[in-house]
Amino acid sequence: MNTNPYMSKYEYTRIIGIRALQLSKNSPTFVDTEGITDPLEIAKLELKHGKLPFIIERPLPNGESVKIKINDLKYEQFLNYNN
Repeated sequence: MNTNPYMSKYEYTRIIGIRALQLSKNSPTFVDTEGITDPLEIAKLELKHGKLPFIIERPLPNGESVKIKINDLKYEQFLNYNN
């Protein structure tokens, strides 16, 4: 991987938003929701447990791009953030 190993706040926001939209349209969950009904909270829980199969494509300065599985990125800084 030739890029920063940390997930940016923009990538985090987009991932959570995309997954919450999928959940709001009755997509099956990847974790036990334990009575949680808010799609945003479920999406955050799925990310926390490493169950999201998303891939981020980051552009490089030379015009190429690199694809990174989100589970290969560090995103702990977002897990305790209450928003």
